[in-house]
Amino acid sequence: MRGFLRSEAAGGIVLMIAAALAMIVANSPLADTYFEALGAHVGPLSILHWIDDALMTLFFLLVGLEIKRELVDGHLSSWADRALPTIAAVSGMAVPAIIYLAIAGGTAGLARGWAIPSATDIAFAIGVMALLGPKVPTSLKLFLTTVAIVDDMGAVAVIALAYTREISGLALLAAALIMGVMFVLNRFGVVRLWPYIILSLLLWLAVWSSGIHATISGVLAASLIPIRRSPGAPDAIDSPLHRLEHGLQPWVAFVVVPIFGFANAGVSLAGFGLGSMLLPVPLGVAAGLFVGKQIGVFGAVWGTARLGWAPRPRGATWPQVYGTALLCGIGFTMSLFIGGLAFAKPMLVDEVKIGVLIGSILSAVAGFTVLRLSAGPAKRRKAQPQ
Repeated sequence: MRGFLRSEAAGGIVLMIAAALAMIVANSPLADTYFEALGAHVGPLSILHWIDDALMTLFFLLVGLEIKRELVDGHLSSWADRALPTIAAVSGMAVPAIIYLAIAGGTAGLARGWAIPSATDIAFAIGVMALLGPKVPTSLKLFLTTVAIVDDMGAVAVIALAYTREISGLALLAAALIMGVMFVLNRFGVVRLWPYIILSLLLWLAVWSSGIHATISGVLAASLIPIRRSPGAPDAIDSPLHRLEHGLQPWVAFVVVPIFGFANAGVSLAGFGLGSMLLPVPLGVAAGLFVGKQIGVFGAVWGTARLGWAPRPRGATWPQVYGTALLCGIGFTMSLFIGGLAFAKPMLVDEVKIGVLIGSILSAVAGFTVLRLSAGPAKRRKAQPQ
């Protein structure tokens, strides 16, 4: 887990740099070259679609591996462990969606964006938290990571169910057959990774042809990668899932996600003024991330503690929990991804980017400030047991 957090923290910092660079380029004399390059076609897809539909499948594969590991052999393996982060994640998805719909849902065609502010960017959030070093209790880092993983599960489900327009039955049948072969290999104890990798590539092609977003194939493939349990110990050396996860982690953190951030965060600010931030989409997205996430996550933790369902993270004070809830409003990667699925009009996609950037920056700054200010008192007094 320490290795995972270090990688996510460093990857989050790289992602921040990539996003900032995208904004600079999109508002510089290189803007035309930047947008033309992303729109250039290579084979059946544009460069942007190769990044979003193919390269990001590796991100979703890693997300799927993390989810399976946590459910089978990690911090979500029992109800006692998963109660608090699950309730917090569900609440942290529902409240932002409600706020978005309250602001933008009344305008024709904009309700499709309800899921944009629902997910937390784990790399970005852990990257901001890492800047505080040991001032943040380890329990909060684990809590933030687990909440982000759980709402990644929710975001994947939303993408599969809410943003699928037409489905090809034949391609879907092919995908099911490929998954069946992977399941049989798993049941017969095949632990070599290469058969699963080849079948995963075929699965991507089948899912892409089916009408379901191709990145979902990454999560489906991850669910069929064999895992060896290693309770109370480091990852099992002979576990295929652990080997693949550790192999993918640096590539996703330092290559895939920064490339996605650079390709998707760039938005020209020409014509955008202060009034543009009050348009329904950017205001709904920003308010959903900054206001909705903190209300949903902090309210869930406070409510479960008051009801006695689960204690707050060990060793953390309420101000520190609130600061962590604020960081959950950093929704960069998955929010941009869902925004691209929700809207086809370039202007609306740009408005999504503005809202995501505003909401994520406000959440990052506020969360960092609260955690920084609350670190001193936490050092001097021991948190009361729950």
